[in-house]
Amino acid sequence: MQIEGAVALVTGANRGIGRQFVEALQTAGAAKIYACARKADSVAEIVSTDPERIIPIQLDITDDKSVNDAAANCGDVTLLINNAGIGFDAGLIAAPDLSDAKTEMEVNYFGTLKMCRAFAPILKNNGGGAIANILSSLALVNLPARGSYSASKAAALSMTQGVRAELAAQGTLVVAVMPGTVDTDFSKDYDRPKTPPAEVAQAALQAVIDGVEDVYPGEEATYTIAQLSSDRKAVEKQLAQFLPNL
Repeated sequence: MQIEGAVALVTGANRGIGRQFVEALQTAGAAKIYACARKADSVAEIVSTDPERIIPIQLDITDDKSVNDAAANCGDVTLLINNAGIGFDAGLIAAPDLSDAKTEMEVNYFGTLKMCRAFAPILKNNGGGAIANILSSLALVNLPARGSYSASKAAALSMTQGVRAELAAQGTLVVAVMPGTVDTDFSKDYDRPKTPPAEVAQAALQAVIDGVEDVYPGEEATYTIAQLSSDRKAVEKQLAQFLPNL
């Protein structure tokens, strides 16, 4: 699939990786970009850079009506980028209750699945197109300090694989994007090398162009996948040292 001339919809487009997707799509020559956020005015700045091509959409991916309205109003989409997500520094046992875990699953798994379901027939009608689900390398192995977040991304990865299989017959490419630590607000307190969000966006769009189903942007993700391929249990034990704050 070519990005030039595509009609893209980006969730969580107001900041971080989502904003970088909008900019990368502009540069790559997308014909139209739906920039989605829970508050439409939060994408006003990026929309102002190219108002003829960038269309603001108010969208809450956890709300059925909001998702269905977006699908009804964006029937020309050929590229769906499911970037919206949420995460907490919460363990699975150490957390005081399940509220964070439920929120992460509601957004990262169910919300992303809602979007895939709503836009699958649209992509089919428009020739197949592509879906890119922005996940995390923690979908592959659990980091206990972010145990429930890791679990939600693991669920989203399994869902991505299932959606990929179901949509193959209609010619829809489904890409799982699994970066390591990205330089966004979510990781602002992490004192470690971080992948620039622009690099994640570029790698994801290149995967769409090349027809690559799984992509691991950044050195950390590349290292993680190599280590998992070599000794999965060793990686699990290494990350097991990073426990949640009690």
